[in-house]
Amino acid sequence: MYCRFLLPFLVLTLWHAVHRVHGGDPFAFFEWDVSYMTAAPLGVKQQVIGISGSYPGPILNVTTNWNVVVNVRNSLDEPLLITWNGIQHRKNSWADGVLGTNCPIPPGWNWTYQFQVKDQIGSFFYFPSTNFQRAAGGYGGIIVNNRDIIPLPFGTPDGDITIFISDWYNRDHKELRKTLESGKDLGPPDGVVINGLGPYRYNSSVVGDGIIYETVNVEPGKTYRFRVHNVGISTSLNFRIQNHNLLLVETEGSYTVQQNYTNMDIHVGQSFSMLVTMDQNASSDYYIVASSRFMDPAVRDRLTGVAILHYSNSQGPAFGPLPDGPNEDDTYFSMNQARSIRWNVSASAARPNPQGSFRYGEITVTDVYVLLNKPPELINGQLRATLNGISYFAPQTPLKLAQLFNVPGVYKLDFPERFMDRPPKLDTSVINGTYKAFMEIILQNNGTTVQSYHLDGYAFFVVGMDFGIWTENSRGTYNKWDGVARSTTQVFPGAWTAILVYLDNVGIWNLRSENLDTWYLGQEVYISVVNLEDSSNKTELPLPDNAIFCGALSSLQKEQSNKYRFSEAPSFTSSAKILLSCILIALLHLKY
Repeated sequence: MYCRFLLPFLVLTLWHAVHRVHGGDPFAFFEWDVSYMTAAPLGVKQQVIGISGSYPGPILNVTTNWNVVVNVRNSLDEPLLITWNGIQHRKNSWADGVLGTNCPIPPGWNWTYQFQVKDQIGSFFYFPSTNFQRAAGGYGGIIVNNRDIIPLPFGTPDGDITIFISDWYNRDHKELRKTLESGKDLGPPDGVVINGLGPYRYNSSVVGDGIIYETVNVEPGKTYRFRVHNVGISTSLNFRIQNHNLLLVETEGSYTVQQNYTNMDIHVGQSFSMLVTMDQNASSDYYIVASSRFMDPAVRDRLTGVAILHYSNSQGPAFGPLPDGPNEDDTYFSMNQARSIRWNVSASAARPNPQGSFRYGEITVTDVYVLLNKPPELINGQLRATLNGISYFAPQTPLKLAQLFNVPGVYKLDFPERFMDRPPKLDTSVINGTYKAFMEIILQNNGTTVQSYHLDGYAFFVVGMDFGIWTENSRGTYNKWDGVARSTTQVFPGAWTAILVYLDNVGIWNLRSENLDTWYLGQEVYISVVNLEDSSNKTELPLPDNAIFCGALSSLQKEQSNKYRFSEAPSFTSSAKILLSCILIALLHLKY
C-alpha cells in the first residue's frame, strides 16, 4: 500500500539520478511538514511556523555535490515557498523557491524540491520566502561538508553547533504584514531570540521570570565549530561568548583568513562559521549574547538575547554583567570589522585547487549597475521601498515560467543602470544580464538603517565599502585580491558597498534586501542570465516534471496536478524496511 503512493515519487527521483542530475553523486532525502505551532519565545504565547514539529527546523547536513530531495507538505493556511539562502542551484533556478521562479505551493499540497549542492561547501540556511512568513520561523540550517579528498584548512572540530539569532515580535507574521500594508512602520522589536528561545534571566529588571532559554552543552578542552545565522527581520546583531575568542574560519561558503574576534557583527541574512575552544576553568557557566546594533537607547536593554554555554564540569550558573560589545552607535567599528574579513586564497574548498585560483581582480568588468536605496515612500498611495526608483511588482506568472513559455507582458528587460530623476513607480523591471559577463554592482544606501542585500544563484566578491557617495574614483580603494566571496553583504546608512559577480549560472536570479520589511515593500530585482548559444540544455536544466503552474499558465496545471500532486498520499513512513522495499521496486521499474 505504501509503495503504491511512494512509487511515482521514487521512480521520478531515481530517474533524475540517472538521467538529469550528474549520476554517481549521492542523494539525501528529506520529508517535511510545514505547519503552525504554538510557542512563547518571549513569554507570550503565539503562532510560529515549524517543520515536522520542530522550531527552528531540522538541519540539512550534506556534502559537496550531493543531490538534495526535499518533499515539502504545506500545512499552513496560505501559499508557501522555501528558499535556500546561499545555495547556488547551478543550472537550476527552478529550485530557488522565490516568486520570480516558482509558483507557490498551495495549502494542503506537497511539492518536491530537487537540487544539487554543486561545487559548494559551508554554512547556509533556508526559510519561507513569501507572505512575511520568516518572521514566524520556518527556518533551519544547511551544512555542506567538504568531500573527504579535500581537507579542512583547520583541525577537525570536536563538535558542530548551529546558532540562529533573530529579532522577534510578539505579534504574528500576519499582523506584521498588515502593519506594513497600512503604511506604518513595524516599530522596534520586542526582543532577541537565540534558537527560537528567549533570554536567560541575567537581570531580573530586564528579563521576566519563566522564559525558556537555550543552553549549549560542551566539554572542557574541546573545540567546536559554531555556525551562526542572523535569520531576523531587520536588526543587525552583535554575537559574542563571555571569555571566549571567536576564530573566524568561513562565511557563506568561503574559507576566510583565520582571525580571532571577541565579538562579531552579523547583519540580517548573514552566516558566519567560527571555532571556539573551551579553554576556561568552568568556575561557572558563560553567557552567549546576541545584542542589537544601532538601535534607540530606550529599547536596547530588551533587545539582547542571552543563552548559556555550559561546560560539563561547570561549578555554577553564569552571573554578573554581560560581556561588553562594541559601542552601540559605532558604525565605523562595524565597517572596519567587515573590511577585515578576507578570503583565504590558499585554502581549497569544494575543489582541490585553492580558492584564490579564480583571480577576480584580473577580469575586465563588462556591466556596471549602481543601485540606489532610499527610505520607503508613497507610490499610488501605498508605502513602498525601491531600488533606482522602482518598487518590484510581483506578477501572477513567475518570470522564469513566462520566459520559458514566451508569455508576453509579464516583465521587461529594462531595469536602469543608475537612479533616474523621475517619480518612483511600481514595475516588473528585470536586469538583462549577459552570460559569462563580469558585473560590478554598487549598492548605495541613502536610507537611515543598515540594509543587507542577497543574490541568489551566485557568490559575489565584496571588494569595497565606505561612507559617502560612490564615484568612479572609489574603485581605487577596491580589494582586487582577497575580498571575500559570499552571497549576503551589508550596506551601512549613508554608505556604499561594491560587489563583483561572474554571471556564469544561467537562470533568473533574485537580488533582494534581506531586511524583511523593505523586501516585502518591494526592494528587490531579478537578473536574467540566458545562454543564447545553448540549444541542448547543457547550461540549464529543463522545467521540472512536477512544476506548479499559476497566473497566465494556470490552465496547464490540471493535466499535471493528478500526476504530481501528492496531497492525497500519506507522509513517508518512518519504517526503513518499507522504504527500502519501495526503492527496490522503483529500481525494477527503471530497469524494465
